[in-house]
Amino acid sequence: MDTQQRIERIREMEASFNKVREAVASMHSSLKMLSDVEEDIVLLQTYQSSRQWLEDFEADERGEISKDLPRGVLSEDGLHDLLVDIAMLRFNLKELLGESE
Repeated sequence: MDTQQRIERIREMEASFNKVREAVASMHSSLKMLSDVEEDIVLLQTYQSSRQWLEDFEADERGEISKDLPRGVLSEDGLHDLLVDIAMLRFNLKELLGESE
């Protein structure tokens, strides 16, 4: 085998190695972050399906909550979309893990 071809192959494999290593490190970090907020996810799921969320939403709609208070959790789609994103992420992770078995 030609030395130049070998060098080129090693460079290509090294680039792939570094990309994969970076992706894996990033995934570890992201999974840790997600794991760290699991209690918050459960809290938000419970809140979204509660009567309290509806009452808070309606109070906001009536203007009873200060506009200075951050209230993204009361937006009509914000909380729902976040929880759907989490469910989709979990689904995608399960699919990815299923492919690797």
